[in-house]
Amino acid sequence: MPDSFIKYRSGYKYQLDEDYIIQINIKPQKGVDEKFIKLDQVGNLIVVAGYAWDGPSGPVIDTKENMRASLVHDALYQLMRHGKLTQKQHKDAADKLFKKICIEDGVSSSIAHAYYLGLKVGGKPATDPKNKKAIKRAPA
Repeated sequence: MPDSFIKYRSGYKYQLDEDYIIQINIKPQKGVDEKFIKLDQVGNLIVVAGYAWDGPSGPVIDTKENMRASLVHDALYQLMRHGKLTQKQHKDAADKLFKKICIEDGVSSSIAHAYYLGLKVGGKPATDPKNKKAIKRAPA
């Protein structure tokens, strides 16, 4: 008899429709190959179609100019929560990359810098393995 419940995670707003590939300056000693995120030793990041994320966090309003940065940043923070990258070694690089991509996509440098400062001050809990998205069941 099949299970009579589903398992899921909540807290997402967006789902990637096709693979997104970007060369980044974060290069792990060992390649990472998760279900929806792949990062090799030379910095090729692949976020796989179907990946779900919540867009920019905090007081930042979701716009087309910060959506790509939020995708890459959320994927990197997820790798930190899952223990594939270290917060100590990679968080600031991920935060700076968010700022860089925002500027490339049309966010003013002063606004992008404010976003960076917000991540620098308040982003650490989102990299903590204790804050992995919980698996839920329905019905309970």
